[in-house]
Amino acid sequence: MRRRRTMNDANAQSVGTREPRPYGPGQSHTGGTPVPLVERENQMEIDAFLDLVRRRRSVRYFKPDPIPDEYVEKILEAGRWAMSGANGQPWEFIVVKDRAVREKIADIIKETRKHTMVIERTRAAELRHPGLDTFSVDPGFKNAPVHIVVCADPRTLQATILSGNFYGGDGGPMSTFYKNVANATFLINLAAAALGLGAQWKSINSSWEGPLRDLLGVPAPLSIHCIVPIGYPAGKSASPYRRKLSELVHQEKYDMSKYRTDEQLQEFLVDLRRRTIPGYHVQGNDESE
Repeated sequence: MRRRRTMNDANAQSVGTREPRPYGPGQSHTGGTPVPLVERENQMEIDAFLDLVRRRRSVRYFKPDPIPDEYVEKILEAGRWAMSGANGQPWEFIVVKDRAVREKIADIIKETRKHTMVIERTRAAELRHPGLDTFSVDPGFKNAPVHIVVCADPRTLQATILSGNFYGGDGGPMSTFYKNVANATFLINLAAAALGLGAQWKSINSSWEGPLRDLLGVPAPLSIHCIVPIGYPAGKSASPYRRKLSELVHQEKYDMSKYRTDEQLQEFLVDLRRRTIPGYHVQGNDESE
């Protein structure tokens, strides 16, 4: 009777016949088993990763269909592994599934955005944000079955270097803190895309953080940074606009031939608004982000 081939057999057969492994710059060996720079088994295909990044969409209209709990768990796990300054890990996530609570969140946003719309209407019409042109529209993410509310504890900033509290970087003394939270938020959105789900980064402003804090019982000094609604998209999203790589990459030093004048930037913003309008008014067709 022929014996079944086991994993040990496969491992034994592969010894001495495995394809040579890659080495890093300057690496060599004078005997023994060489240490590979990266195990090929653990490499992720860069083309597959880029495909995921390009497929991600900011979805503003969702089906009410529930999503599996294990999907939510995987999305949160991705956010947990975000990079942060000195590994401060300021993020905490509130998962909201209760329909009544989600509707209250939508009501809070709808009420407070009226003030935002009044301010937005002081801009030239061609530069106004397309999502702020009417007072009566319900937030598009209202039907998303899961809302991940991203909170963060600013006390974790103490993990980073002390001088950062005095000098700061781009964005001021709190810049590292905000970047930390943004990193987690991005991974949440990317993980949702990997699962075939839609997501949206809904930023919070001070006019409605207070009511939202009261509704969700978020204690001080934690702050609420954004809501990421997650669910199945209500329609197919169009491919979003991105500037060409050749327009924004500089070799060795800044290439002034690519510098945009104020007039050119104004033209860019007007064209950008034209491109993004469909994403805010046609369900499922988003070219905004």
